[in-house]
Amino acid sequence: MFRVNVQNVGKEYRLYAKPHDRLWEALFRKPKHDLFKVLSDISFNVALGQSLGIIGDNGAGKSTLLKLLAGTIHPTTGNIEVNGRVAALLELGAGFHPEFTGRQNIHLNASLLGIPEEEIKLKENEIIEFAELEQFIDRPVRTYSSGMYVRLAFSIATTVDPEILIIDEALAVGDMAFQKKCITRMNFFKEQGKTMLFCSHSMYLVQELCDQVIWLENGKIKKAGKCSEVVGLYEDFCNQKKVVLENINEPHVLKKAHEQDCRITSFIIKTIDCNDVETLIDPMEPIVLEMEIEVMADNINPNFGFAIMSNEEEILGASLTNYDGLEFGPYYIGQTLVVRYVLDFLPLRVGSFKIVGGISDDTGLLWYDLKYIGPVTTALRKGMGRVSLRGSWEIIAQ
Repeated sequence: MFRVNVQNVGKEYRLYAKPHDRLWEALFRKPKHDLFKVLSDISFNVALGQSLGIIGDNGAGKSTLLKLLAGTIHPTTGNIEVNGRVAALLELGAGFHPEFTGRQNIHLNASLLGIPEEEIKLKENEIIEFAELEQFIDRPVRTYSSGMYVRLAFSIATTVDPEILIIDEALAVGDMAFQKKCITRMNFFKEQGKTMLFCSHSMYLVQELCDQVIWLENGKIKKAGKCSEVVGLYEDFCNQKKVVLENINEPHVLKKAHEQDCRITSFIIKTIDCNDVETLIDPMEPIVLEMEIEVMADNINPNFGFAIMSNEEEILGASLTNYDGLEFGPYYIGQTLVVRYVLDFLPLRVGSFKIVGGISDDTGLLWYDLKYIGPVTTALRKGMGRVSLRGSWEIIAQ
């Protein structure tokens, strides 16, 4: 059974040069508009219990597609079939009345989702508690910050027990602690066999939360399939468009959290003989990446990672403890940790880059702290190309 079935869907908007052109067109029955195609010939389906990621550049049509699936707008062509109760987090404040209090908007928003009033009353306290808005729930939502908006909207959407959850970049807003709660609830939502459609610019989140992915480009599906395959192709596409920066600023791919359970107090590079490395690395020799970490909360199970980056977005390579199936902790406030990672050799033969060390929460999705070293440069070795290959030769004469 398909929860969502989309067949040959297209969406067009009429664009008028002047406001009175609409009236002129209605009176004289002659077109005075240009057609703008946002989506064309979109077809896919989402099975029961499947999570679908929707990726693509700005303007590709991702948000429009989610609005069509949520039923807030209607397609110009094609058919959309959605089977089950839908809850959607679209643009900030959608479904809220700014003059109503948070409590009144719970009832308004939930009723728009088709929830009976009796059920809303039973879930009201649970929604308020999850959103952590007890002190503000009886104030008008026009006084809320963007983070408070998201807290309330996410809490309503996930507490009313939908069968299909639609999320459009909601995790980009809000503090660290609440983002962690959201991810935990989304993972629980998946474990229950519910269906989720998730749009994000964070390929890391998409890979962690989604089974299948659709890549939109100029309003059409460029590629659809397994998450790892499509995300890899999209990242290659994005990398080809990037301009390499000589001075690398702090990357925004791995966003640092505002609230920390632990922090990095030092990050250094050493040789295997414990000699410090400053700006020049011999790519054929082992190097040691070492972080010292201060634990600032009790009972935490963090993940650790190191990455090599060529510019503000492109990760050339990374090693993460959760990807390697390693678990550490729990640790407690006041402890100091030393994390070492031995890199057998650096395959980059030439060029400058930055090395990043980081600590994330137990999901591996939200980062407590990041430190950067660089730019560092590889010592030039004889060879060709940017990457050094290591292997063994075998030649058999017949």
